[in-house]
Amino acid sequence: MAISDFERYPLTFGPSPVHHLPRLTQHLGGAQIWAKREDVSSGLAFGGNKIRKLEYLVPDALAQGADTLVSIGGYQSNHTRQVAAVAAKLGLKARLVQENWVEWPDPLSDRVGNIQLSRIMGAKVTLDSAGFDIGIRSSWQDAIDEVIADGGTPYPIPAGASEHHLGGLGFANWAYEVEQQERELGVFFDTIIVCTVTGSTHAGMIAGFAGQDRPRRVIGIDASATLEKTRAQVERIARHTAELIGLGRELSDDEITVLEGWAGDLYGIPVESTLDAIRLGGSLEAMITDPVYEGKSLAGLIDLVSSREIPATSTVLYAHLGGQLALNAYSGLFR
Repeated sequence: MAISDFERYPLTFGPSPVHHLPRLTQHLGGAQIWAKREDVSSGLAFGGNKIRKLEYLVPDALAQGADTLVSIGGYQSNHTRQVAAVAAKLGLKARLVQENWVEWPDPLSDRVGNIQLSRIMGAKVTLDSAGFDIGIRSSWQDAIDEVIADGGTPYPIPAGASEHHLGGLGFANWAYEVEQQERELGVFFDTIIVCTVTGSTHAGMIAGFAGQDRPRRVIGIDASATLEKTRAQVERIARHTAELIGLGRELSDDEITVLEGWAGDLYGIPVESTLDAIRLGGSLEAMITDPVYEGKSLAGLIDLVSSREIPATSTVLYAHLGGQLALNAYSGLFR
């Protein structure tokens, strides 16, 4: 099979925009830096990278006659907000389990940002005290069972849509989209930088780029602070997705790169490099990033370009996955 054999339900405005970041490039004095903007690619509740994954899950959900999308994440999950948005768009119900993944001392973290939008869009939200884990959770299964008990037909979507068997397709397709945009722009991105936590965004990219003629580095910046578990999940999803889209060869180990050093000790807790990166991207390019994901991957990019770990001759594409709404739950940071 090829990716074109999988049905896709369009939920974006079209290809996400790609643009040069000249002031950040000049400031770092090395590689040319561009961004591809999943944060402005859809009109559904501020969009984000999960919309692209959900485009491939929706046809499956509709084919199964589902009336309720059931998913899980932290209090400030971007993913659950996007599930709620897609459900609203399709006239389905959304049942969301929101766990306390981040021990952050903001008393409004369960009332502002992402979770507030999910409630506005009509999702049924249940708070759970469980902490962070990228694995499958019993609270999610309980929610699925409740929908069935109430006579509904649930469509289960795991955290980040990552462990879903179609979860890698959205960003495999992103890789083809990048190739098309490169032709239009007359540029080649030899290095891709992406934030990695539940893994299917990064994994889909690996699978998609693996089938292209020109090799490039796809560098995942870990923001999970559970590096081994995350790397194993990225590898598993990448290999599965490569098989789904008919790559026709095994992925090599050097195609799967997850770097540590910018996550800090805990998921969702910003460190100094995170805040510095958020300020730099904001003050130089008015590109807003968040303390959980993009602030950490941008910090990785800044260090890798500054240190020449990414050579000055490179052209880098930073995947901006969205997530800015979570800033509302970190109100003490930038006073």
